[in-house]
Amino acid sequence: MSHLRALGVVETPERPGPGPMPEALLRALELSIGRRVDGLLAGDHRSHLLGRGSELAQVRPYVPGDDVRLIDWNVTARTREPHIRVQLAERVLVTWIVLDRTPSMEFGTADRRKADVALGAALALGHAASSRGNRVGLVSFGGGSEAPLPPRQGRAGLVGMLLALGDQDAGPGSAPELAPALDLVAAVARQRALVVVVSDFRGPRDWRSRLVDLSARHDVLAVEVRDPREEQLVDVGELWFADPETGGRLRVDTRDAGLRSRFAEAAKKERADVAGDLAAAQASHVVLSTSGDWLRLLAAHLGRRR
Repeated sequence: MSHLRALGVVETPERPGPGPMPEALLRALELSIGRRVDGLLAGDHRSHLLGRGSELAQVRPYVPGDDVRLIDWNVTARTREPHIRVQLAERVLVTWIVLDRTPSMEFGTADRRKADVALGAALALGHAASSRGNRVGLVSFGGGSEAPLPPRQGRAGLVGMLLALGDQDAGPGSAPELAPALDLVAAVARQRALVVVVSDFRGPRDWRSRLVDLSARHDVLAVEVRDPREEQLVDVGELWFADPETGGRLRVDTRDAGLRSRFAEAAKKERADVAGDLAAAQASHVVLSTSGDWLRLLAAHLGRRR
């Protein structure tokens, strides 16, 4: 894939990458995300609304009741009369991608690892979200830099995200930090935005209240990444399982049919609880697998939300 090659990432059997990303599906994602703002492709149109933004509409004399924080001190000094800056309201769609880089994402028994699918989803959504003058920013957790990548416009935003993803790698022993990552997004996302959380949502669900608060102000899309072996055990004899988050080890006899049945029931309940928490937060929820065509599923889900 050209984006990965640009980062100097070499695809190997152990790290197969996200797989093919056809241009037609990327265009479908672009159209779906572009329709988030008042039915228009944000960034294509100049706003006629006045308010908070980055583009100057006019400078006019101050009148009682105006926000003193908007005073233009340079013009005020030249004219010796208070003036304020009136800006065009921001109409550009901002997308924040919250990417899980915890050790559990390194797991994968099908076509690729969960981390490969998550990386591909982040790149595909970043490609779509940065088109037509819109902006994309990145917050990752569980590995690499914790500093957010501020939203940037167009190609610069996508390139910046690509470079940030190339620099960040999950480190062993790091703990899941989704809740603090959501707090960080809530602090830096000042205007209404599309917040995309790409994660396996494993571990403590202490992120629930944060997601509820975030959904009250933003459009939230939860992209859950799963692997088939996380939901079903197969009969392959005695195995040692290791927890990538804590390093704990457990010996399991997969020949035990009762054990396999209990595992499947527990896994199903856990995923149902996660889905319930996401629904309670009014987040749109799509499940991608390490097996099969994850990009087509993502594009279809966003297409249904138009």
